[in-house]
Order: sequence, then C-alpha cells, then structure tokens
Amino acid sequence: MPPEERRRNLIKAVIASTVGTSIEWYDYFLFGTAGALVFAKLFFPKSDQLAGTLNVYVIFFVGFLARPVGAWLFGSYGDRIGRKATLIATLLFMGLATFLIGVMPTYATLGIWAAVVLVVLRLFQGIGVGGEWGGSVLMAMEWGSKKRKGWLGSWPQFGVPIGLVLSNAVVALTVTLAGESAFASWAWRIPFLLSIVLVGVGLYIRLGIVETPVFQAILRENRVEQAPVREVIRRNWREIILTALLRLPEQAPFYLFTVFVFTFGIFATPHLSKSFFTWAVSVAGLVSFITIPLFGHLSDSIGRKTVYMLGIAVMAVWGFVYFGLFAGGAAVVVFIVIALSLIPHDMQYGPQASLIAESFTGRLRYSGASLGYQLASIFAGGPAPYIATGLWAGKFDIIGLKFDSPFVAKSPYTISAYILVCCVIGFLATALLKDRSQYDHHVEYEEQTPMEAEGVTRPAVV
Repeated sequence: MPPEERRRNLIKAVIASTVGTSIEWYDYFLFGTAGALVFAKLFFPKSDQLAGTLNVYVIFFVGFLARPVGAWLFGSYGDRIGRKATLIATLLFMGLATFLIGVMPTYATLGIWAAVVLVVLRLFQGIGVGGEWGGSVLMAMEWGSKKRKGWLGSWPQFGVPIGLVLSNAVVALTVTLAGESAFASWAWRIPFLLSIVLVGVGLYIRLGIVETPVFQAILRENRVEQAPVREVIRRNWREIILTALLRLPEQAPFYLFTVFVFTFGIFATPHLSKSFFTWAVSVAGLVSFITIPLFGHLSDSIGRKTVYMLGIAVMAVWGFVYFGLFAGGAAVVVFIVIALSLIPHDMQYGPQASLIAESFTGRLRYSGASLGYQLASIFAGGPAPYIATGLWAGKFDIIGLKFDSPFVAKSPYTISAYILVCCVIGFLATALLKDRSQYDHHVEYEEQTPMEAEGVTRPAVV
C-alpha cells in the first residue's frame, strides 16, 4: 500500500476509533452521573438517601460485571471476522440500550420492576462497552508503526475524557436550563435520548474505515483462530491476569473521582450544588484532553512501564491529598482538586492501551486485550463507588453480611487507604508483566526472533 494511502487510512482509523469510543463512553458515564444524582429517588423512593444510593451503585456495578462478557463475545468476533464489523456492532448495541433507558418507566409506574428493567439495560451497556475498547485500540494501533504505538493507542483512550465531559456537560446544561426539580422529574431523560443522534454520527464515520493491515494479513495467510478466547486463555493466562490487576490503581480511583464524587459532595459538602460538581468534573475531563495523549506519547520515548509505574506512585500519594482537601469544604479548593483529579489517572491511562494490547500476538489480540482490560471492571471500577460509600458511612450490607463500624465513619482517609492498596497491587502486577513494547505488532510474535522482538536488527550479510 502506498505511504500516502496508508497515512490517510491511519488518520481515518484514529478519528473513527476516537469518535466511536467517545460516544460509547458518553453512554456509559451518563448512567453513573444520572445514577448518582437522581436514580435513587426515581427507582428506590422508599429507601433513605444512603440506602437508595447504595442500591443504585449495585446496579452501576452490574454493568461492570457484564463487561467481560462483552469482551468474550465481541473479542471472539473481532479476531474472527474483523475489527471494523465488530466495532459497528458494539456501537449499535450500546446506543440502543442507552436510548431505551431514556424512555423506560420508573418506580412510580412499574414499582420494583422498573429497577429490574434498569438492571437489564445496564447489562446491555456493559456488554457493549466490553467489546468496544479492544477494537478501538487495535483499529488505531494496528495501522501505525512500532515506534508510535503509545501515541496511537492513547487516542481511543482520549475518547474517555470526551465522553466524560460530554455526559457531564449535557447533564449540567440540562439541570441548569430545566432546574433541579424538573431534572429529577423528567428532564433526566434528555441526555439519554440524545444518544441515538450520537450513534448515527458514529455509525456514519465507522462505515467509512478500512480493516486494519494486521487483520488483512491474518485473513490473507489463512491464520484466523477459530476459538480465540480459548486459545488466548491457554497461551496467555498470565498476561490476562496481570493486565487486569495493573488497572486497579487507574480504574478504581477514576470512578471515585468521576462518579463517587457526587455522593461524597452530597454528604461532605452539602452547601455545594449538583451542577457545581458536574461542571468541576467536566473541567477535569478537559484537562485529560491534554494529559492522556501527552503521557501516551511520553511512553514511546522513555518506556511504557516507566511512565505507568510513575503514574501509580503519584496516585498513591494523590488519594490522600484529594480527599483531605475535598473534605475541607471550601468551594474554590474543592473545584481545583476535582479539576486536577484525573492527572495521576491519565499518567497510567495514556500508555495503558498499548501496554495491554502489545502483550498479545495479532491473531489473539482483540480477545486477549479485551479480556485483560475488562476483567478489571469486576474488582476495580465496578465496586469502587460502593466500597467508597460504605467506607465513608462506616457500614456495608452485602448479601446479608453486615459491617457497621462508627470508628471509621466520616473519615475520608479510609477511602485514601483503599486507593493505596489498589496502587500497591497494581505496581507489583506492572513490574511482573513482560515488556513487549519493542515487538513488531504487525508480525505474529512466535515468528519473531529474540533479537527482532527486542528491536535489534540483524546486520546484512555481505
């Protein structure tokens, strides 16, 4: 393929990956924002504020439980029928589920069955986003060169702050224009209904991209793996576990800083409005517009694992700074802390896509990367808001198992300690993961000699 044509296809692939991922994350984050603000009263009106919030976070967690299912389902298709077709399917799957949340009845109409319907639609959201990430990363990375994997892989990650900013900005604008009373009554549906328009835009863009050269080569050489999930678990179970664990210090704090922040604000700083927090989180997302690609690019220069482990170390300290200053309650301080909150996360998230994807060979990459990335959602991102709420309140009630300790209640540093534990585990997992940043991702790994895999070119024979 001529260099100019390859460059055009690369640009189209990066744009399509970023736009599509932004739309999917808009849908996914929208549930968390709306859930933290109004779902407790809409779907659990007979519960008090704390119990209703915990119930909503359980449903929020359901979406994370479904993400490995999406990774398994769409990962299999991505390695068998291609990246492009699978990405179109995930976009439609997620978009329709989000739109249906916007038209579904609440407790006032269906009673407790409304919560059941919400659980089902949240499951569909989780399945959709579970298959989206891996394909978007591969679509961008597999069109690029070996030396720019970190930079290219960071652009689908860039869709996260876009989705975050878009979802929070739309919610903040709706609350501001409609008022908090109208938003809690009916206007909360508007951001969900807008999803169908965004899906149309994303679908139009994704239909115009070309399949990646890596998958084209796999087809041409008749090397399609018929059971990619089974094969990648057999061959790369260690990489799957480690890539899941290294996400703990990135994903758990992210959902504390973007979802639990609303609950913490309600309890710790009740004098600040809901729109205050939605705008503050939106600013944090805007900061990530710069920091995610910056750290992705930096990982190509000084090393993927170096940047990632430095981000973990910063996060371990930042957890104590964040909650210590937040609990003080001064509006200006709280806004600044929230606005800067995602920088330690972005130090990890920028290089993370390439760090995970390059751990797997081409014909198993969609399945392996998706499984490693999405398994973390079960123990990292999904339970994080629930755990943080329980730590703040000093009580838990999980499947009848109750924990109640007034000694830790209302201490923000218990949440900081939770982040610290995540950082220790993630740091060890990253250290144990083999560095494959110098591997040529266009060639199956078993076909590369040890020298070539480490980026050393053999001298020409004269």
